[in-house]
Amino acid sequence: MPAFSVRNRARPLRVISIVAFGIALGLGIGGCNRPSMGDVTGSIGGSDALPSSEAALRQYAEEWGRRYDANQTDKRIGMNYARALRALSQHTQAVAVLRGLAITNSRDMEVLGAYGKALADDGKLQEAAKVLANAHTPERPNWSILSAQGSVADQMGDHERAREFYNSALKMRPNDPAVLSNLGLSYALSRNLPQAESTLREAIAQPGADMRVRQNLALVLALQGKFAEAEDISRRDLSQADAASNVAEIKRMISQSNTWSAIRQVDRKTGAKARAAAPAPDKG
Repeated sequence: MPAFSVRNRARPLRVISIVAFGIALGLGIGGCNRPSMGDVTGSIGGSDALPSSEAALRQYAEEWGRRYDANQTDKRIGMNYARALRALSQHTQAVAVLRGLAITNSRDMEVLGAYGKALADDGKLQEAAKVLANAHTPERPNWSILSAQGSVADQMGDHERAREFYNSALKMRPNDPAVLSNLGLSYALSRNLPQAESTLREAIAQPGADMRVRQNLALVLALQGKFAEAEDISRRDLSQADAASNVAEIKRMISQSNTWSAIRQVDRKTGAKARAAAPAPDKG
């Protein structure tokens, strides 16, 4: 299997997209810059740190792609290449690479975890749920996998089950801002906006809370009509113009009948770098 081209990558969507900074359930919440707070549901353990610039990231992907061409069974090579592909939003290609690794490393839970998260990135939710369920055991649960399972359940509309996963992850990782943020968004998807706001306020108060956690709170505030406060929160990370644009977009969506349907969508482009670039999660 030849390395996948990264030269014609589509430009990432702007962060002002309502979906982009809003429901970042896909594979977890992470910052929009590299390196960032752990993408707790999307990191690939044992991988090298990704470059911080776009040009360097493309070069990095090309380099690991060449190594992958020469040796498609090496775990470290495959994991690094897949991680770079995810950072470039090439989720289908990342799935293909990790599927091959999973075939040859069928009992390697680190590989299975990465594979399950990549499947979720690519929208293959049923398959992702099955793979993630086998990526840890009741005797040795992994909080990162639990959070990933929660995000998949939320995307499948089972919000009650999703919150069971998040709460289990929080027992292992108390007050983790990213898991709390996912939990808050799960409440938002269930239209319990006051509980969503309370949970997201708790999340942003934690050390390590980053941009996307704050922007998720801004989204929930705006959905409740608290536009001035939402814009103020957004300005902590965005320019005044972009913060205002975010809130204006939320207002536009609120005026439409499909607001809740749109909120359930997941933008797998913006924030993909954060999901793929995080440090390896702690093993539970």
